[in-house]
Amino acid sequence: MASDGRPQIIVAEDAEALAGIAAERLLARVTPVTERAAVCLTGGSSPEGLYQRLAREPYRSKLPWGRVHWFMGDDRFVPGDHTHSNMGMARRLFLDRVSVPAGNIHPIPTDADSPHVAARHYEAELKRFYGRDRFDPAHPLFDLVLMGLASDGHTASLFPDSPALDEAERWVVGIERAGLAPFVPRVTLTFPALASTREMLFLVTGGDKHDILMRVRSGEDLPATRARAQGDLVWLVDRATGLEDTDAARHATG
Repeated sequence: MASDGRPQIIVAEDAEALAGIAAERLLARVTPVTERAAVCLTGGSSPEGLYQRLAREPYRSKLPWGRVHWFMGDDRFVPGDHTHSNMGMARRLFLDRVSVPAGNIHPIPTDADSPHVAARHYEAELKRFYGRDRFDPAHPLFDLVLMGLASDGHTASLFPDSPALDEAERWVVGIERAGLAPFVPRVTLTFPALASTREMLFLVTGGDKHDILMRVRSGEDLPATRARAQGDLVWLVDRATGLEDTDAARHATG
């Protein structure tokens, strides 16, 4: 959070600059961690440039791959090699291209009997990794959580009017009916689990996100508006979104 309690806003010149800024912020979060770091990934098109950068120099050499663990904020209930799979995209773009120990990649088990069973399994895995059954604000689960913003205001797979928006106990839930294409079931972390992070970083690119971004910025009750973080909450957008230099916004290049 910014010092006045509002989210920090960073306006990048373009999508390429945004990817560079995001890569530097990720590096800054995981490099100082002496034991093991945890990053929660997102799907969609906005993180693609970031993921591609992570597989190339200088990040390929700089990132401490052996001690960073990679989780998913949500995924479609499809096989891992399906084109709709968020983890499948992350694997193709960077995880399978660098030296990551197999045990450091934590996909949502979309081969389970149902999204709800997958959610229970993934929650159990998160709790084993965290070593606690309850969140401790002094010890966030994640070092960095990446988030996206969809045209209907959903983030992760937390859709408008979904009961999952108000989930306060479960860390992961199954979503039988998606509110936006692709219309396949989902598995998603809930807001309390996503909030347990040292930094939550929204990545938003493109002029088609202008209207929904303005609605979120106005405080309209949309899923993305409800997102909170125990640590820093940062909105990293490119200039094409049309966000002007207002409030805490500042321009940056990558």
